[in-house]
Amino acid sequence: MGKGIPLNDQDRIPWLCNLHDILLRDVASGQHVVLACSALKKMYRDILTQGKDGAALKCEESGKEAKRAEMQLLVVHLSGSFEVISGRLLKRKGHFMPPELLQSQFETLEPPAAPENFIQISVDKNVSEIIATIMETLKMK
Repeated sequence: MGKGIPLNDQDRIPWLCNLHDILLRDVASGQHVVLACSALKKMYRDILTQGKDGAALKCEESGKEAKRAEMQLLVVHLSGSFEVISGRLLKRKGHFMPPELLQSQFETLEPPAAPENFIQISVDKNVSEIIATIMETLKMK
């Protein structure tokens, strides 16, 4: 991405598997975890919760006999127009993703939908409002 080349599924899947394994480890140890990433496709979000082969196993253990772990993911989909997000991206300094890649991110995006466990929050809200909405949702779960 730093070179202006959008990532493809083959680029992202090993990274998502690593995140899945970290989530499993931390959840198994009783921690509450917040992960911020751009899981743009449903398949990516499924890997985060279920691993590469659709079972909640360590990605490195896929295909082997292993214990399944219970992990529930609440997806917080921050939605905004291309114009708003582009404007914010242009103000970033030293970020690895060049603004020219934003269009490819919008083209790849599969917004969460039922039966996924998600909430959608507009980026037009201020950070305090976004956090309050997320915290209120978590209290109800």
